[in-house]
Amino acid sequence: MSHQNYGIRSLIAFVSVPLAAMLVAGCSGSNTASTTTTTTNAVTGNAFVIGTDAPVAGVISFTTQIQSVNAIDSSGNSVSLVSGTPTVDFARYNGLQTLLDLNAVPVGTYNSVQITLGTTTIGYLNTQAGAAPTVQTEPATLSTSTIKVTLPTPLIVSQTGPVGLRVDFDLYKSIQVDSTGQITGNVTPTFNVTAVAPSDSGGHIDDFDAAVVSVNASGQSFVIQGPHGRQFTVQVNGQTEFDNSESLSDLTTSSIVEVSGTIATADSTITADEVAILSQDGFHAGGQVTYVQPPSGTATSFDLYVRDLLPTTTGLSLGQIATVNLTGNEKYFIYWMHNPLTQFLFNSKALLPGQHVSIGGPASGATNAQAVTAKRVVLRNWGFNGTVVAGSMNSGNDTFQMNINGFAGLLVPGPVTVYLGTATDFRDGLTSMTSLTAGSNIRVVGLLVKDPLSGNSVLLARHVDQLN
Repeated sequence: MSHQNYGIRSLIAFVSVPLAAMLVAGCSGSNTASTTTTTTNAVTGNAFVIGTDAPVAGVISFTTQIQSVNAIDSSGNSVSLVSGTPTVDFARYNGLQTLLDLNAVPVGTYNSVQITLGTTTIGYLNTQAGAAPTVQTEPATLSTSTIKVTLPTPLIVSQTGPVGLRVDFDLYKSIQVDSTGQITGNVTPTFNVTAVAPSDSGGHIDDFDAAVVSVNASGQSFVIQGPHGRQFTVQVNGQTEFDNSESLSDLTTSSIVEVSGTIATADSTITADEVAILSQDGFHAGGQVTYVQPPSGTATSFDLYVRDLLPTTTGLSLGQIATVNLTGNEKYFIYWMHNPLTQFLFNSKALLPGQHVSIGGPASGATNAQAVTAKRVVLRNWGFNGTVVAGSMNSGNDTFQMNINGFAGLLVPGPVTVYLGTATDFRDGLTSMTSLTAGSNIRVVGLLVKDPLSGNSVLLARHVDQLN
């Protein structure tokens, strides 16, 4: 097919919505499959996929195989928006979005979306006083594997500009619990789906981990391969910020990076606003710190619940807890924080249970999941759900306190002080700290750090979201 037959990219975002959106999620279960129509001479665009979540209490993973995601027009014609059958952990992202896929689809007007799920597993954290937490898993029983959602505003794919979908998966409403709050294993898949543009907040790529395939220094770009095998071109410019005082010239085919940015309107490449090199040695693992040894002072090791893994051929596996041994030679830095003082906020004395971190090093250091070694440890943003503590709002210090709940609440003792800055934004109905009310459900997306003076856990807020 000639280049002229390709239209604009459409985007798909896989996310779990804030609690407010959970309560109004418009979706319906359907076991009726639409006819898939393939037109070889159709004018097409492309679709990209993004992800986030809001975990139910105790749930640390919700892993499901995406059998298909199809857009359906008013005539019942269906087009596929996702290539292959990727496995996605919907509990991996909380308040952040990631790129999952980018595909060519025929231009047209689509009024609904049909999602088919395959094998699904729920993982939850099991904690015991004085012992390192463990992870328990159980298979999920879906009330329906095929869900059809009518779009409130049609998805119109044209050749004049990129469009997309934001597909929100509601973990809180989907996972069923009994009268005591225990997970039953039964799941009623609940989605909220809306059309978005790449310039919308729902179209931004907050967090995308990928391996570098090639670097084009003169073209100010590099090619990456994501966890599902697809390759994407990343463009950098004068506004792109590289973490840890590194640059495009530091990238090699052994680099694994985290990229934030948007899909470009002209050629559907990723325009990066932030790049961090997570590893220079071909191996990366990321996830939640669940245990630090010793609990205070200089850490000699920590346990990591593995959510991200590149490559997947080491001694580690997704969904397990691995032990990372520290030698004192590791390099520490913080994603999206360009300040020489970061070394005082995050180091081997500042590791905390609940932090979202990445480790990077040679694959030879990851052959044994109980004795992993790394060269880099990177602190990253993550979303912490909880409730606002009454009387804690301090406008003079731009702080308030929250009690963290969900599985992170099992790791982080409360209450936790939240620090606001000039770059903190309030979303989903909140406009400022004055919008907060005692006991309200919120999510703070940011960095969990140890106060160097008190030793207490504090949050540096990037986003504050209303959840009800």
